[in-house]
Parts: sequence; structure tokens; C-alpha cells
Amino acid sequence: MSLDRLVLLGSKGGPAIRPGGPWPSSSLLEIGGRAIVFDCGLGVTRALTDAGLGLKTLDLVFITHLHSDHLLELGPLIHTAWTAGLATPVTIFGPPGTGHYWQRFCQAMDFDIEIRIVDEGRPDIRDLVSVEEFGEGLVVEEGGLKVTALRVDHPPVTDCFALRVEHGGRSIVFSADTAFFPPLADFAKGADILVHEAMLEEGIERLVAKTGNGARLREHLLASHSFAEEAGRIASDAGVGRLVLNHLIPADDAAIGETDWIAAVRKTWAGDLTIARDGLVVGLEHDPEKWDPVFGKDQATDKDQSGEQAAQGEETA
Repeated sequence: MSLDRLVLLGSKGGPAIRPGGPWPSSSLLEIGGRAIVFDCGLGVTRALTDAGLGLKTLDLVFITHLHSDHLLELGPLIHTAWTAGLATPVTIFGPPGTGHYWQRFCQAMDFDIEIRIVDEGRPDIRDLVSVEEFGEGLVVEEGGLKVTALRVDHPPVTDCFALRVEHGGRSIVFSADTAFFPPLADFAKGADILVHEAMLEEGIERLVAKTGNGARLREHLLASHSFAEEAGRIASDAGVGRLVLNHLIPADDAAIGETDWIAAVRKTWAGDLTIARDGLVVGLEHDPEKWDPVFGKDQATDKDQSGEQAAQGEETA
């Protein structure tokens, strides 16, 4: 069995992609023999295969909310896994509306699904997939895996949920998209890893200056997302083992690098820190001799080889 790990498949906030830039939100958590996908932004299918996951072993998928940069490739991921040989059940856990998305996707793909069942002898994908819609509280508890949800502050979306995953004495919390939300600190209390979204103020101002709907976009970002310093404050109040800044806004501004994110979050967080990049692997068990005390990443498992991103701009998330 491979070591438990967290893979940051897509690290940017917002749905747009640009040449050389990062991909929207998705993560893979391998823990206790389970391979769990969190959010399915564009690019998740290729990123999972690049991370070495056999798609026909797809098992559990969690969607934090229904913004497209977290949902767009959910259907295509499962359909592609099906064409790769998926023959075992998959459960999708998502907020209200997730079932509607899946039903409509299957309707849109009806011709392809029906013809592949007949022509290729595949099981009916609609019988393999079940959707469980959730609210706050316990989402699932089975085989030593426990997942709980907390409604966070991401207007105008009301059904947006942070998720806490627990297995074998380990705990990992995903903030989802949220404005600064103090109850999240209690929810994440004592977690080994907190994966929290983050913005940089100077990047937002440059983004607004370039964007045709800049004033409205700025209003949305400030009301619905957290600055890096605020993510650090949540991590400090929660007493987590490691903070991972993810869903970065902006993530493809050439004037912003890891040092800028570090400088911002160090105002409120002094512990182990990882700044997300597409393909970055964070081990849940690590050798202290290989552990970087600043970035918090195991150098032996950093699969990201990309250079500085040259694309500009950002989108609402």
C-alpha cells in the first residue's frame, strides 16, 4: 500500500485557465487505503492520472459547493473512469443540487452511455454512481473514516461546506471557499493539516485594475474569500500541525511568488507552511530530515516541476 498523502491537483481560485497557468480546485487525499477526491475543477481527471491514481479505482468524491471551479469536471471524471474500466460503486457527496447536476450530465451523455453499454458491454454508469447530498454535521462514517461538514461564509452561495476528514488518529480539514470565518478554527481544532483558501491584497488590486467588471469582482472577492493573513489566524487559533494555502487568488500573476505568500501569512502563522502548486504532494507521514521548515513540504515528494507562471489575471471563484 502506498503511503498516505495529500496531492494538490489544482491550486488556483476561479474557473479561468491561461497558457502556462495553474488549474482550478481539486485535491486527492489517500488515507487508510481510500482514495478520496475533493472538488472537481477543470483538469482534475488528467491531474489524478498524473498523480498515479488508476481511475477505475475511483471510490469517494466530495464537492464543497457548486461553483464551477469546484464542480465542472465531476461528470467527465466519472465518465472517463467508467470508460477506463470502472465497475465498482462510486459515491458522490455534495451539497443540495449535486444530484441534479449528475442527473443532467447523464441525460446530456445519454447517447454515448447507451451505445457503450450495448457496444462495449459496460455496466450502466447510472447504476454505479450514488449521490448523497449533505448539510452541516456528520457526512459519512464507515470503515474508520469519518467526515464532518461545517457551513462556511461564501456569499452568495449558502450551501458551501468546510470538510474535516478523520482516520486512524489523523485529521485533515479543507476550508472550502470562505470569507474569514472564526468558527472554522473550532472546527479545525488540533487538525494535522488545514488546507485553507487564500488571497493577496496587492494581487487583488492589480486584478481589479485590469478587469472590465473589476468593481463588482472586487466586491465579491472581499465579501467571499480570505486573505492569507486571515487563513494564518484560523490556523493559529485552531492549533493545527500544518497550514496549506490553496485556491490561491491570484495564482497566475507573474509579479507574485511564494515569498509573497509566505510574507503575508507569517504575520499570523509561525508553524509549518505549504504554498500550493499544481501536483504538489504533501506526505501525511514524513521524515524530519527531508522536511522543509519554511515550506512544510517533503522535498522527496514534490512532483511539481513548473516554473514561474507568466499568465495574468484571475476570475471570480
